Amino acid sequence: MSDFDTIKDQARHDLAADLANLREDISKLSASVLELVQNQASSAKTQVLGAADEARQKFAAQTADAKDRLTALTADLENTIERSPFAAVLAGAIAGFLIGILVRPHK
Repeated sequence: MSDFDTIKDQARHDLAADLANLREDISKLSASVLELVQNQASSAKTQVLGAADEARQKFAAQTADAKDRLTALTADLENTIERSPFAAVLAGAIAGFLIGILVRPHK
């Protein structure tokens, strides 16, 4: 019977060692998964911030371009009015007349 008890004790010892190893492996796996998730979150955050910064820069560039175009258009219009003020007054009168016709109530 002592051989049976020895085998039984050895099996318990082996089982306890296997369970301890399994717990350690699960702990390492959990740490690895946590690190992976943190790395993925950090990467996603970096990508989002980069995209937002790029969009902000693109919007600023487009705004500056639109401002430059508007400034150029205004300068061209001012030059045209200075060169021929009577034509500008006539064009304004015609535009006012047309707008008046369009908004006048019809009977």
